[in-house]
Amino acid sequence: MPSTSIEDFRGILSNARNILVVSGAGLSAASGIATFRGQGGRWRKYDASILATLAAWHENQSRVWQFFHYRREEVRSKRPNDGHYALARMCMPKWRRIVAPNATIVHVTQNIDGLCLEALDELSSASEESPDGTIIEMHGNLFDVVCTAFDCDYRAKNMDYPICPALGGTEAIVAAGNVEPVVRRADLPHCPKCQQLLRPDVVWFGERPKQIQRILEAADSADLCLVVGTSSLVQPASKLPERVHANGGKVAVFNLEPNTNHSDEADFEFVGPCELEFARILGV
Repeated sequence: MPSTSIEDFRGILSNARNILVVSGAGLSAASGIATFRGQGGRWRKYDASILATLAAWHENQSRVWQFFHYRREEVRSKRPNDGHYALARMCMPKWRRIVAPNATIVHVTQNIDGLCLEALDELSSASEESPDGTIIEMHGNLFDVVCTAFDCDYRAKNMDYPICPALGGTEAIVAAGNVEPVVRRADLPHCPKCQQLLRPDVVWFGERPKQIQRILEAADSADLCLVVGTSSLVQPASKLPERVHANGGKVAVFNLEPNTNHSDEADFEFVGPCELEFARILGV
């Protein structure tokens, strides 16, 4: 049975040397970002998880781009919440010294909304010191694009609205009964270097996560893993706490509901909204 002792957890945290954070959709829930998981996880009449696949891309690039354009515009107005800022402070030396004075930190997020990095950028720009913690967006970022041509290395951040004229306004058509807009392949985003089609630079189901070797190395060296706002159903993220635990590290889970997926390896479990519980318990 996982402990719920804040005092005991803070003792483990204060002595940690290498901290691994694994965060998921629950972290961004308070920012108003839909998870598209479970009941109601549909966009128009489609299962949203099916659209995030290479098979869906090959079948209909227009539909996939319309879905990710919708996601970009949903996220664009959202702001980091207290949970994002608490994790960002853990990446800043002056804050981390208060709760984990001897620790390094690697934060691996499954989220593609960019809010973890946004929170860290805000704190960094307002501080006289630079962050020394690392944030890895293992599933990419909604505002990154990459060329689909095998012989082209173009990838870039793209914050444009719309990302191309033909997609402008399609984000408003979300009801299943509406006629799907026709956007020609020729009018979708194209690479400025080679003129081939661009795709969102996010990891679709079945694809290899970004920086996976670095992530696995961080898990193998960690003596404390903080699981924040994720049910950890998607591999390989679901295996990271298990690796830490197998190497003798401690695992603390912060989630809105009791998390049965980590019942074997969780040493601590704190149930409640991530944006409140995580910041309160960490004390940063």
